[in-house]
Amino acid sequence: MSTSYKPPGYSTVSPYLIVDGASETIDFLVRVFDAVELRRFPDADGKLTHAEVQIADTVVMLADGGDGWPPIPANVHVYVTDVDATYRRALEAGATSVQEPMKKDDADKRGGLKDMGGTTWWIATQVE
Repeated sequence: MSTSYKPPGYSTVSPYLIVDGASETIDFLVRVFDAVELRRFPDADGKLTHAEVQIADTVVMLADGGDGWPPIPANVHVYVTDVDATYRRALEAGATSVQEPMKKDDADKRGGLKDMGGTTWWIATQVE
């Protein structure tokens, strides 16, 4: 019997986000991307020292910023089945628009939103 080098169902690469408000970010990801929460480890004050959610085939890891680990703005790209509907859900969940979904010079229709924790989510649906 062999032991895998990674947990079952995890991709080889996982974004790790250090944010301001990890619990709120998890709520946002559940509402917008139908994320499934996998793990949550709070400290004595309730701040998350580590958490994981799964969005489709990808695990996203995140934590609250703290001493020596300040929140860092990040950009994450996510393919979704309907970029327009996902964009609307993100706005309804409190995100601010960076770019309305539009088709440019590649096969994707893409838009961008910034969540309350400081992460910019680029969402796209391949339309060609």
